[in-house]
Amino acid sequence: MMFRAIKMAGVALAGLTAASAAWAEVPVPADPVDDQRRADPAEEITVDGHRIDESFAGTKTDTPLIQVPQPITVITDDVFLSQGAITISDTVRYAAGVNADAYGRDTRVDSFQIRGVDALQFRDGMRDIYSFYASITSDPYNFSRVEVVRGPASVLFGQGSLGGIVNLVSKTPVFTNAGEVNLVYGSYDRKEVMADVNRLVTDDLAVRLVARVRDADTYVDHVPDDRVMIAPSITWRPSTQTDITLLGLYQEDDTGSTANFLPLVGTLRDNPGNPRLPRYLFVGKPGYDRYDGRLLQGAGLFEHRFTDALKLSLKARYIDSDLDYFTHYPNSYAKPTNPYVTGSNGRRIGLTAGSSVARLNVFSTDNNVQAKFNTGAAVEHTLLLGLDYSWNKVRKSDNYDFSQVIDLYDIDYASIVEPPIVAPFATTSQRQRGVYAQDQIRFWDRVSVVLGVRNDRLRTRGATAPDVIDKATTFRAGIIGEIGAGLSPFFSYTESFQPVAGTLSNGTNFRPQTGTQYETGLKWQPDPQTLVTLTGFRIKEQNRPIPDPTNPLFQIQAGELTTKGFEFEATRTLPGNYDLTVSYGYNDLSGDSAASGYLSKHTAAAWGTKTVTLDEATSVRVGAGVRYLGKQVSSSSVWTIVTPDRVMADALVELNRDQWRIAVNATNLFDNRAFASCLARGDCFVSAPRNIMATLGYRF
Repeated sequence: MMFRAIKMAGVALAGLTAASAAWAEVPVPADPVDDQRRADPAEEITVDGHRIDESFAGTKTDTPLIQVPQPITVITDDVFLSQGAITISDTVRYAAGVNADAYGRDTRVDSFQIRGVDALQFRDGMRDIYSFYASITSDPYNFSRVEVVRGPASVLFGQGSLGGIVNLVSKTPVFTNAGEVNLVYGSYDRKEVMADVNRLVTDDLAVRLVARVRDADTYVDHVPDDRVMIAPSITWRPSTQTDITLLGLYQEDDTGSTANFLPLVGTLRDNPGNPRLPRYLFVGKPGYDRYDGRLLQGAGLFEHRFTDALKLSLKARYIDSDLDYFTHYPNSYAKPTNPYVTGSNGRRIGLTAGSSVARLNVFSTDNNVQAKFNTGAAVEHTLLLGLDYSWNKVRKSDNYDFSQVIDLYDIDYASIVEPPIVAPFATTSQRQRGVYAQDQIRFWDRVSVVLGVRNDRLRTRGATAPDVIDKATTFRAGIIGEIGAGLSPFFSYTESFQPVAGTLSNGTNFRPQTGTQYETGLKWQPDPQTLVTLTGFRIKEQNRPIPDPTNPLFQIQAGELTTKGFEFEATRTLPGNYDLTVSYGYNDLSGDSAASGYLSKHTAAAWGTKTVTLDEATSVRVGAGVRYLGKQVSSSSVWTIVTPDRVMADALVELNRDQWRIAVNATNLFDNRAFASCLARGDCFVSAPRNIMATLGYRF
């Protein structure tokens, strides 16, 4: 695949007022064409209602967040783009209890840890990522908001992770004429053009086009970051009761790997007689190492409201993905404490060469009916009954070569050998069916009870192994009630079931990962501009995949693990056009020490903006944020490695005049080139260095 054209991008920045509204009792989506208040960020906005079709991942219904007995963070696009988000991982880095930087910036995949557990990614309520290294990353500009659901989510989503999920909500047409175009230039010769255009064709038909073209390098030599993304959509509203939306996506990425798996000895730890290795050293063959992919998606969303009390929702999506992943990396795993060749004065090291050609196809659908009724003058029900189904097939040809040795301190790139692609394609597939029911009961318009149950059946077919069938029934129960002064304490119990693809070190299939969580907390909303959430939780899980102590490149499954912790998150719009978000998370894992990996007990973040109105047409907005990740401990049978804690700062300056906007974003403002994680298996990863982007935007 090739393209390195002129690329297009932009950062749609604007008032964090939308974020506060999204976190508040009446959630309102904010994106460039759905909210014309961006034309004047200083304008005061009064929120007095929300779209009837707006629902959130925590309940799959249009329930105010203050009535949900679970912590949910809703981050609108104007917020995460104003924070300089380049990847989906970047969008959630200010959310409580989330580590979105486990391996530094990774151009291959987005990854999140919520409450110390790897979280799954969903798009529009349907699972988005299947298998490893079989698809390219999603583009944050294509989404109106990102929802972080903390805690097990299996009852509504099936195969949900224990710590939580990240749900991306696609931009879809709205019934107005609006749009924006942005030009971006930034660090590492980043050139982007981005456009988001919505048009009202007729009174009942609207279309939208979201696009990005990017030509960029990265802080690692020979690793580009090129992208073409085109996402058209159309919505037909034949009546006030019915919406039909079709979404398409074409995306092509030409990139590589910014995670180069450098040996721990020579990075975090001294390599006697040699200097420290450059933290962003490219290890590979220029022109050969790459991560190139093409992604096609088509989706349909149907919603019909028979009455104000009865609604039918149908969703379906098909994914077709092609990916070529060619890479080289140092082999520090056989002897992590001394990975260099004997007699080479700590300079020569084995080189692993790998090639993976992957083809992925996915079909998924989620269908439910929602009914509202009363069983008494003061008892209101919102009943949700649903059926979802997914099928995925992954075909891969994986090839490896372990015969090469290089001088890591003076790499002869021309001598590196490209391994041939000779392995046949191995095919695995899964079929999953889930049936779920949920009843939200509202007593006296003050106390809400959520009860849910789900039954899953999953059939996994491997290349040679016999079919494996996993079944599970999971439950959920929670209660939240307002006791006065905006205070709403809550308690919940949730269960999780997540089948794990692949095999153990001994070749047998993984057992499903299961768990339970108890959680209690308090939500405080003294006014619509404020929402504070404090929660404590205890998760007990079984069968988490962890590195095999005898061979860290393979995995075994842990026994019972227990995670305890608490989280704090607050958003507030202050007088004088100030907006502030503060979060903190604490996790403590007990059980198998190998399971902690790169888990940090402490995460904290704060982000704030201030808007100053200069005249009727002109305003200036400044923003600043700080992110903290505590030290991380990784243990094996031979040593214990501690990755130091780190602090990152981000900043924003934005000038708005009439329909024009000029903005400058800086992430990792003070260029703290800290280690993201160093693992006892033998390798280290570094956080991304300072990145600055300048944006010129025009709204119409």
